[in-house]
Amino acid sequence: MDSKKLALLCRDFADNKKAENIVVLDVRKLSSVTDYFVIASGTSQPHLRAIVEEIRSQLRDEHDLSAARTDGATTGSWVVLDYFDVIVHVMHTETRTRYDLEGLWGDAKPLLPPKPRAKKVSATKKSAK
Repeated sequence: MDSKKLALLCRDFADNKKAENIVVLDVRKLSSVTDYFVIASGTSQPHLRAIVEEIRSQLRDEHDLSAARTDGATTGSWVVLDYFDVIVHVMHTETRTRYDLEGLWGDAKPLLPPKPRAKKVSATKKSAK
């Protein structure tokens, strides 16, 4: 599978578990280590765990891919999944703000704009229409 397709799959799988502020950075011209970073935020340890497990299990089950390395624990605030050409960072919101990977890789071009999260309509608003 090509690296762009893998990065977009990781983005979609993170989105399945309602990860926040999902960004895919194209670092091919800036790094010899990887092609893309996928950066996603979670709001709690259970949320981080769910996002990481969704990415791992979907790639394993549907595409027979496993991360070459994993760093961090789902009980922590930052987990890195290394798929060689794509490195996925799943971070607690505060950790992401502190380390500012997007700022550090500011010359990297976002692959796509962040995916907007649909706003929920309450049942009372639906019934009022």
